[in-house]
Amino acid sequence: MSTPAPETHPLGATVASGSSEPATVRMRMRLGYDGSQFHGWARQPNVLGVQQLIEEGLATLMRRQVRVVVAGRTDAGVHARNQMVHFDLTPTEYEALPRRSPLSPAKALVRRLNGILASQEGAVLIHDAAVAEPGFDARFSALQRRYSYRIADGLHRWDPLTRQITMWHREELDVQLMDAEARSVLGRHDFLSYCKPRPDATTIRTLQEFSFTRDGDGIITAHLVADAFCHNMVRALIGAALMVGDGRETQGFLADRLQAMVRDSKTKLAHPRALVLEEVRYPQAGQLLARAEQTRARRRADEATGALVEEGNATAQGHEEHPAKSTSAESGR
Repeated sequence: MSTPAPETHPLGATVASGSSEPATVRMRMRLGYDGSQFHGWARQPNVLGVQQLIEEGLATLMRRQVRVVVAGRTDAGVHARNQMVHFDLTPTEYEALPRRSPLSPAKALVRRLNGILASQEGAVLIHDAAVAEPGFDARFSALQRRYSYRIADGLHRWDPLTRQITMWHREELDVQLMDAEARSVLGRHDFLSYCKPRPDATTIRTLQEFSFTRDGDGIITAHLVADAFCHNMVRALIGAALMVGDGRETQGFLADRLQAMVRDSKTKLAHPRALVLEEVRYPQAGQLLARAEQTRARRRADEATGALVEEGNATAQGHEEHPAKSTSAESGR
């Protein structure tokens, strides 16, 4: 679908094509998707991304291009249980959403957009939508991103019915050792060894949770929470833990790699199909704008200086990836 690019209103809002009415109604929308049949979130030439489906669905409803901003881009094969996006509508477009139905505009949007997405047979589903609180930005207002990763170690645990959301590992894994390794890299560090760096960007992140547990069915699940993840960071961390868990590397490998700050042949990426963006967390409504402004200011400083500055304190030198430029599973961040 080819549609003209949206214009920009002097106040920063989108202007609907062919109209002088600014798009001042910001919508906050939560969705999930099975990433196994898509080439990630981002719109790309010659392949299908989830962003393209959402934007083309909105274009069908609004009869113009609607730009969607996502909390965290996901790579090919990666899933999302609770992804968050925002986009702007004009007041006229918003009020017209129910047409003749008694539904509220937000509920009508969910029903109509899910109707368009029905062609994907449930692979993409809009959970809910609402007018966003003042200052909300799906990307910049986010406080945390939470990911999970499922592992079936040993052929006796492999299940064809869950193969699209589970990584199969032939060798038995020492989950307690993997969990100890995961905890050894918690905190604020330069994760260069676990990230694919980009020019003039830092790889400093705060890893707030990283753990491995085995459930009653014997499946291992990794849980990771950070303020943001740089390119390949989740899959590289899990890949390193797998090498310790099956004995290819010795205890202390993850911390040693962190300190080495080098990306080389020892950097292994776990398969993307078991990775799920579970949740994006935001501050309370009254703090959304402040959080977005803080994030933007910090990233502008990062790009200019190569140093991550937060709350007035400069930390170690590094490179930060700009989320808008990445198509990684952990960008967005």
